[in-house]
Amino acid sequence: MNPSDIPLGREVAYPDRYDAGLLFPIPRSQGRDEIGVRDDALPFAGHDRWHAYELSWLDARGKPVVATATIAVPAESPHLVESKSLKLYLNSLNAARFESPARVRETIAEDLSRAAGAPVVVEFGLPPFEGAEDVSMSIDDQDIGIDRYGPPDASLLACFDDVVEETLRSDLLKSNCPVTGQPDWATVRIAYRGPRIDRAGLLRYLVSFRDHAEFHEQCVERIFVDLVAHCSCETLSVEARYTRRGGLDINPWRATPGTPAPHAGRDLRQ
Repeated sequence: MNPSDIPLGREVAYPDRYDAGLLFPIPRSQGRDEIGVRDDALPFAGHDRWHAYELSWLDARGKPVVATATIAVPAESPHLVESKSLKLYLNSLNAARFESPARVRETIAEDLSRAAGAPVVVEFGLPPFEGAEDVSMSIDDQDIGIDRYGPPDASLLACFDDVVEETLRSDLLKSNCPVTGQPDWATVRIAYRGPRIDRAGLLRYLVSFRDHAEFHEQCVERIFVDLVAHCSCETLSVEARYTRRGGLDINPWRATPGTPAPHAGRDLRQ
């Protein structure tokens, strides 16, 4: 796929009418081929949870309605939806009249499901901010030197012989958009059972994404695959909560099949 074909990489007129054709699907296989993952034999389950903060339409009498929404795209869908195209699509609803909020939700779900190639769930509202119930342990305060910022270096990962079950967190995950080069910032939570992961190596590994250009969803899948391969995790859950851009934030989650989905929440940076 030529980057110039993607709406994210070029100037696009602001939509003045509803247009489902604005949604731009990208084959997930493009990123998965690089990490040795086949769409027909996924080693993980999961979803991409989007939070939409700027959603509006007109009611049947022309009065504007505003709302927020949570959108869940399944990881097994053959396509991800490019972020700017999703923003433009949602903005195209601004001048459209709908007889009810339910019809708006159904329309968004139908259009996104068609673009992604699998059922997409849309609900109004946003999950709450994460508070004291967050039991993850930060690995960011380690007094270590770091000098690798790309490409991602899985050789930095290591583990010990004792088996543990824990949830680690880092606010230092950063990568770059592969089309525009703009920075993408995230907090990543890694919940696992297996040989204890060396925290210094894990932090260095996560920081090695800093100058790497890859879509959010692909970064999370790379982290999952690398941790399974280098740390022999028995069970693993990787969730990255990216900061907002253009009224949207994305929270990709990948986990060992059968793992319950993490509590839906938002971080203070979102």
